[in-house]
Amino acid sequence: MRATPTVAGARFLGLGSWQPEHVVTNADLEKRVETDDAWIRSRVGIAERRIADADTSLTSMATAAGAAALTDAGFDPAGLDAVIVATCTMPNPIPNAAAQVATGLGANGVAAFDLNAACAGFSYATAVASDMIRAGSARHVLVIGAEKLSDWVDWDDRSTCIIFADGAGAALLGPADGEDEVGVGPVSWGSAGDHASTIRILGETTNKLHQEGQAVFRWATTAISPVALDAVERAGLTPADIDVLIPHQANLRIVEAIAKKLRRHGAREDMVVADDIVHSGNTSSASIPMALDHMRTAGRVRSGDVLLLVGFGAGLSYAGQVVVCP
Repeated sequence: MRATPTVAGARFLGLGSWQPEHVVTNADLEKRVETDDAWIRSRVGIAERRIADADTSLTSMATAAGAAALTDAGFDPAGLDAVIVATCTMPNPIPNAAAQVATGLGANGVAAFDLNAACAGFSYATAVASDMIRAGSARHVLVIGAEKLSDWVDWDDRSTCIIFADGAGAALLGPADGEDEVGVGPVSWGSAGDHASTIRILGETTNKLHQEGQAVFRWATTAISPVALDAVERAGLTPADIDVLIPHQANLRIVEAIAKKLRRHGAREDMVVADDIVHSGNTSSASIPMALDHMRTAGRVRSGDVLLLVGFGAGLSYAGQVVVCP
């Protein structure tokens, strides 16, 4: 039996994202539910969100984001070995999104599978892709976080309709042939299944998304910063080495609380903190790669920056890793 040759690790080669054109503002929601702009901004920090139309599928969003990442990397989709789509909002569990996306990109015959860790999905999928590359199972893996949450939101429920949105973000991962090229650190991940009921689909009644907001807020603001710090330690770094913090864009208050705790443990005051939720809303598994792509386009993230990614959400599942911006 012959083992597959391995490499030192993985690195990000390209980034991409896609959002619907339709913007739903807080003023728009005021016309439907009992809420207002000041209340929404004070609770979750969102000013507007993007919502896809009925004819836009999750797979089409994922394909567009994936194509953008491949173009950014200057990489031919025929050279892909695998496509992973992190999502929790496919309309049906079969067929999966990844095989359809791979074919849509022109990557025929590659390994393709979906991964459902909800809002932690992109971090989970990045860890899986990195391990595949390091172990020699693949050399180039396209990781996509894509969600069409609008299909699962009760638009008459003000506790959820103000938060969730649609979009997709992607990253192409490839091999790092030497230790000095490694750009994806070890993952710190886990789950809290005893809190599973705090975010769930009410399939027995409305088949819509339900969230116990205060319970999730308390959990995220206490449980996630230790995960972030552990990811930094596993990468052999200190909090002071982190240039940019990109947590899942669940709630601006949660994002700010995580950043504050990291600074108490040595993170720099000039550490850039993602706030894409203000204009994109909560897009679950798409939020981290989409925020990263938007920040890079805006010049807030530069090639070579050390990034700390931390996903957390339904399951409850969480994961974090340090990566280097391509």
